Amino acid sequence: MKILLLGKNGQVGWELQRSLAVLGEVIALDFDSPGPLSADFSQPESLAATVRAVAPEIIVNAAAHTAVDKAESEPDLARALNATSPGVLAREAKTLGAWLMHYSTDYVFDGSGSTPWREDSPTGPLNVYGQTKLEGEEAIRASGCRHLILRTSWVYAARGGNFAKTMLKLAQERDQLTVIADQFGAPTGADLLADLTAHTLRAAMQRPELGGTYHAAAQGETNWHGYAQHVIEFARARGQSIKVAPDAIHAVPTSAFPTPARRPGNSRLNTEKLRSTFGLSLPSWQAGVERMSMEIGS
Repeated sequence: MKILLLGKNGQVGWELQRSLAVLGEVIALDFDSPGPLSADFSQPESLAATVRAVAPEIIVNAAAHTAVDKAESEPDLARALNATSPGVLAREAKTLGAWLMHYSTDYVFDGSGSTPWREDSPTGPLNVYGQTKLEGEEAIRASGCRHLILRTSWVYAARGGNFAKTMLKLAQERDQLTVIADQFGAPTGADLLADLTAHTLRAAMQRPELGGTYHAAAQGETNWHGYAQHVIEFARARGQSIKVAPDAIHAVPTSAFPTPARRPGNSRLNTEKLRSTFGLSLPSWQAGVERMSMEIGS
């Protein structure tokens, strides 16, 4: 089986190169990959030509415009990457009879309340990033192609920069930290998403009726302040030099850190549909974060 992976150098894309290998031959591309095959999402029709040239049985789209604040000042580019190009991939998947795996976000919701969002909850994006990701979902569904869409939240990986690394660095340098405490979600590892991708694709190819949209996130919930505390105290317990005292990690509201894009307060995702449909038990967010912390040497 031939699998076309797009966005191979991102956090999720990097892990997918490992997890997808058990399903078949993986042709992994990024926007700057050399050679005749284009994976530049700002050029949707050249992307379509790549799909036709490869003729895969599965297309996995791990590419996206994820710079949430920057999207506010470049909405056309965000729309090309998050909506137009995924729509083109869906069109080509439909023509080929291929499966399309796509990733979306809790940002398609308005962040109100405290109840975890279900797949059928009303959407209401607060920013350009969320709006364009929702448009991408809608284009895929409208195409009629066989697809799986995994909505997730607060993605991290050991590779590249992430919130945990930033907090650890600051904790080593500063006497006090201030961290937002009124946004709630579940930190979710790119490795977990990659494993879920392989598992759900394998099942859906055997039972096409399993296709559709699912929420995929680690179990439990926290806020950014709780996330930072857990990472820092885990590092301290493992003997890493930490300057900031436990009681000097201060909780503050979102308003303390103004940003161009509005952030949702409630990023909780209800994963019951994913767990029951595919027979899964998801790990706690703490377990994934601790594993990542050990991997980066904290």
